[in-house]
This record gives sequence, C-alpha cells and structure tokens, in this order.
Amino acid sequence: MTAPVIGPQNGGVGNDEGERSRGPALVGAYDTLLLDLDGVVYLGRHAVEGAPEALTAARDLGVRLAFVTNNASRTPGAIAQHLRHLGVPAEREDVVTSAQAAARLVAERVPPGSAVLVVGGMGLRLAVRSHGLRPVTTARDAPAAVVQGMWEGVSYSLLSEGALAVRQGAWFVAANADTTMPTGRGQLPGNGAMSRVIATATGVEPVVAGKPEPPLHRESMIRTGSRRPLVVGDRLDTDIEGANRAGVDSLLVLTGVAGPLDALTAGPRHRPTYICAGLSGLHEPAPPVRRSDTGWSCRGWEASWEDGQLVLAAPRDGRGDRVDGLRAACAAAWAMAGDGRADEDAVKPVLSAIDT
Repeated sequence: MTAPVIGPQNGGVGNDEGERSRGPALVGAYDTLLLDLDGVVYLGRHAVEGAPEALTAARDLGVRLAFVTNNASRTPGAIAQHLRHLGVPAEREDVVTSAQAAARLVAERVPPGSAVLVVGGMGLRLAVRSHGLRPVTTARDAPAAVVQGMWEGVSYSLLSEGALAVRQGAWFVAANADTTMPTGRGQLPGNGAMSRVIATATGVEPVVAGKPEPPLHRESMIRTGSRRPLVVGDRLDTDIEGANRAGVDSLLVLTGVAGPLDALTAGPRHRPTYICAGLSGLHEPAPPVRRSDTGWSCRGWEASWEDGQLVLAAPRDGRGDRVDGLRAACAAAWAMAGDGRADEDAVKPVLSAIDT
C-alpha cells in the first residue's frame, strides 16, 4: 500500500529531537503560497493569531503571497486594504477571487458587451465589468448569463430576477458552492446555500467557478505565474480537494473549519500533503512520518491499530506537540482506509490526545 503523505516520508535522519531543530523550513520548497483567507488569515475582522507575522516572514524570504478566496462579495482592493490593516503585506494584485474566475468563465462563453445579471456585490460586478461585460439587475435586459456570489445585501427581488433570467435561457454560474463561511460568530450560510434558491426554483444547476473546481485555480496560476505553488487552506472540501485535483501540494491549517476528526476521516481527495496548527508551521521543518512494523510514528508519537481501534501513544518525555500526534494518527487512519474513509467511531479514541 502506498504511504499516505502528510509530510516528507524520508526527510532527514537522526533522532526526533534533532528533526525538530534541523532541516529546511516547509515554505522554502515553494515559490508561491496560494492562501485561503477566511479561517486561514483572518476570522471576520480579526487576524488569526500569528498569521501576519508568518506571512510577512514568508514574503521576506522571497516567497510570493497570493490570497485566493471563494468570497466574491468584496473587491480585490478592499480585501487587500483589510489585510494591510491586519498587518498582512498585500496589494490588490495579490488577491484572486472566485468573482474573477467566474467573470472569466462567462467572458469566454458569451459575446463581448453582453448583459450579465449579477446576483452579488460590488466585487462580482466589477469583475464582470473588467472583462468587457455589462452588469445588470433585471431579467428584462435579456442577460446572456446569471452569475451569483455571496453578498449580505442579496434580496428576494434580486434572486427572483436571477431565477427569471435562468428560466429564459441565461447561463447560470455560481462564484462558489461553499455551504457555509466561517466568522467570529460561527458558521454562517455561504453562497452554496444561497445559490440553491435559484437552482431549486429553476431546476438548473450552476456551473461553479470557485474551489474546488478548476477555474479558480486556473485564475490563480494565470495571475501569479507560479511554478511551485503550495495551497494553504482550512477546508478539506474546497482548498484541499482543489489542490489535489490540480496536482499541487497542500497544507491544512487547523484555525478554521476542519478539525482533527475531519482530517482523520478524510477520503483520498480530501487528504492534505501537510498539516499544521497554523501558518507559523510554514517556518518549521516538515516532520517526517515514518512507517514501522507496528504502525506510524512522528516525532515520538506512535499510532497503530489494535482490535479495530486507532491507538495513539504520546512521546515518553511528555513534551510532544499534539499536531505531530495528529500527523501520525492520520497516516495510520488513511493507510487503513485506503481509497475509502476511516470509520469515525474507530478513530475517535485518539481525539483526547490530539485535541489542538
């Protein structure tokens, strides 16, 4: 069976304590970080702890920062301004949104100057206009396409116009299909939930531009010119799946949506290359996860299967990082699950030891 990858499989030699302090930092293997925003860099109006410092340090090393978000409500300039306010180095050109990917999709399909009904905010309207298309708000304009993105100001009237236009034959595009979005108050409905209104009313499923679908990754590569990107995200079903579908490496951070149980029970398309508690892990060596006769090990943590249950033993000195325990446990869980998903009840016993 092929070893699951959540870090270098043979990265370094020597004892585990040596591996903590030696070796190149994870970020050094990549020329660009394709960073999700919500749950990775910030939660609502506040920065994730340590994120500004980690990203500033990465930029100082010559790594390009690209902020790739499924959020289509705000303009790249507004997002960059918000990031700078939080202490994150960012310019408008560093931001890639699902609105931009959706607008490019539409522009490649309809004639220049076509009317496009925008069910969304200014970020989506400006993206549509930047491709030479004409944003409208009513089906009476006979739009060639309807494009929907998350916007707190969306109304029943605008949703109704979108549904009327789709029923009249307009091509239906959703900026993203996220059912929820993380905020400081918890998980709120996302564009995936809102776009179900038009889809249910018309029986027409939207073409999705955002993660994990290819258009947003293609938009990111066009805008950054990256050759060795690392996708960094907090969601398995968007960030990590999108990276896997694009054939690039990914880092799951545990500061947003996905938690340890999600990682342990992830199917193949949702398994990240690396797992870190937060963005500060970019500046540490990626610890090797090694296969042994009895199970999987990472920096003194030992994960194995006993009588159908996942078992995790902490380092004997009691000083082990719990994320290393999660890395070892994920390797064991993924190896046992193969092309499927590990049984939730079988892996839950280890959660008390690796709750981050």
